[in-house]
Amino acid sequence: MFALEASVVLVVGLVLLAMKVFAFVNCLSFSAESYQAANKLTKPAWSAILGLGLALEVLMLGSSPINILNLVFTIAALVYLADVRPALASLTRR
Repeated sequence: MFALEASVVLVVGLVLLAMKVFAFVNCLSFSAESYQAANKLTKPAWSAILGLGLALEVLMLGSSPINILNLVFTIAALVYLADVRPALASLTRR
């Protein structure tokens, strides 16, 4: 029973890690002017928020993904992916 729980925690941790890596790398791919044009938080602010969340996720990979700091940074990454990324992508043509 505990092996199944440990496996689920590991899978959830890896999924959250992949999501945060994608959000952080994507955040770095847009210019600072794009953030201003989209009327969103600045690029350094999003980089710091997502970078800290990613660092925390890497440091706590073996532990439970359900703690307050991990939840806060997971919500921040989801906000970036659901709100900021589409606004930035609509401004830039690649």
